[in-house]
Amino acid sequence: MVFVKTAKKNKKLKTNSSNPYCYDCKKEIEVKGKQIKNGVLLAYKDDMEKIKVFKCNSCFKKNPSLTNFRKCEVYSRVVGYLRPVQQWNIGKFKEFKERKEYKLSKEYL
Repeated sequence: MVFVKTAKKNKKLKTNSSNPYCYDCKKEIEVKGKQIKNGVLLAYKDDMEKIKVFKCNSCFKKNPSLTNFRKCEVYSRVVGYLRPVQQWNIGKFKEFKERKEYKLSKEYL
């Protein structure tokens, strides 16, 4: 579900972002008090989480939706079970980061 808020429509604009930049092009968005000068504030609901994102006017005209905002969940096999890496303890997570990918040379393929 998408809710679009602009300076004209939203008189009670509250931004939780200390440095408002366009989500797509990283252009700085000018916020003067309760007005957005050169962009829009997009508010999304993702399950129980509320996401607020700024977009400049040109990026909003190109694509008014928010894409690529979810973090990729990585799974790996531990003792026969597939588990999300985020749920591992500190030691196992550190060991996972130190792993190196082994590539066979073309002569073995």
